[in-house]
Amino acid sequence: MRPAVIPALMLMTALAAPLPAAAAPDPLPAAAPDERTALESRADEVVALLNGGVQPEAIFTQGFRAAIADAQMKALSASLTAQFGPALEVAVLLPRDGTRAALEIRFEHGLAKGGIAISPDEDNRISELRFTSVDAAAVPGDTAQSIAADLAALPGTVNAWFGPLGGGPPVIARNAETPLALGSTFKLYVLAALAEDVKAGRRQWSDVVPLTEKSYPSGQLHDWPRGAPITLHTLAGLMIGISDNTATDQLIKVLGRDRILRLMGDSGHRQPAANDPLLTTRELFLLKASPDELIELWRRGGTVARTAIATMAAQTWRPLADVNAAFGKGPRAIDIEWFAAPSDLARLFAHMRRTADPAAFEIMAINPSASDSIRANWRYIGFKGGSEPGVLNLTWLLTDEAGRDWVLSLGWNNPEAVVDEGELRAIAHRILLLPR
Repeated sequence: MRPAVIPALMLMTALAAPLPAAAAPDPLPAAAPDERTALESRADEVVALLNGGVQPEAIFTQGFRAAIADAQMKALSASLTAQFGPALEVAVLLPRDGTRAALEIRFEHGLAKGGIAISPDEDNRISELRFTSVDAAAVPGDTAQSIAADLAALPGTVNAWFGPLGGGPPVIARNAETPLALGSTFKLYVLAALAEDVKAGRRQWSDVVPLTEKSYPSGQLHDWPRGAPITLHTLAGLMIGISDNTATDQLIKVLGRDRILRLMGDSGHRQPAANDPLLTTRELFLLKASPDELIELWRRGGTVARTAIATMAAQTWRPLADVNAAFGKGPRAIDIEWFAAPSDLARLFAHMRRTADPAAFEIMAINPSASDSIRANWRYIGFKGGSEPGVLNLTWLLTDEAGRDWVLSLGWNNPEAVVDEGELRAIAHRILLLPR
């Protein structure tokens, strides 16, 4: 749902863009067992860099720093440690001498795999550093109680629920009945309404509609020509897989707002009226980019007044830069959003298992937002997340090897400050790796 200024939800795995590789010089003589090679020393410095103990200018070549700015390198390092905890050690360096090696670095909650190269002509500075994968790992001795304590320590308001869908006590529950702003996770309700119509025979995934709506990034369809023919399946896949906002608004146009609100009520949402009127993504962006006076009118109005205000705001197209600017100073009116509690989302999944065409679950699995170790822990993983400054939600539907469905939903709202996606995602990964 977020505008282009906010990076898309993703796991950062590449720390360096490759520079054109020069011909490798002759390997250095193998070091004696009690000597440290230049590669070993530089690899250890990468660990220190990731933890903020070494500055990029101290260890990288000028060519590397021209391709990857120091500030970018620091930001990427901070992102990794936020998600996976501090870097602990070089787990693998093969070979340990020469100028180029495979490199693995162990984090508190993960393992990064890639490669490193050094330049003997530049004081053995690092000329290439690449992580091709970063896999979350179970934390030895981690418990639901310690994770719950970490959730409780986050600033702002957090809600959480992790447990079996078909009954039984949750493993983790915090404010599970408290609705918070969802960001793009609300798109699950759009998918559910569509999939229910398909299963009931009212629509088909292959139905083609012309593209008439236009929103802002994330996504791709905002750049497509008006009138382009698109199937409902393609719209749903883009809405869930890459959180395409224009695809979402097009599906809201096709289904109707009332249809989606009715689905909310039918699925057991405790407060569907909190989402009435159901905003399109375009309306939300342009309403938040409006003057404060209009936002205050929205807050004081009922459903009819709010519908008129949202329609009025959406009639004036603003440049993307203006929309970005509205979000660029931190949280902006996060009470103008879509809302649900973790328990609402769990009931939605239970409802979908009964009423949704099975293709909906295939669509939810397009982007499972899970590392290899998490994927190995579950037979099926479906995911949708959402965010804007001050708002974050991460929600999974999972099936274990016994065929039992589970739900993990984590929400975090803070009207005073941007929330740390890496921190919440790291907690989510720890939950998904807990023994069951």
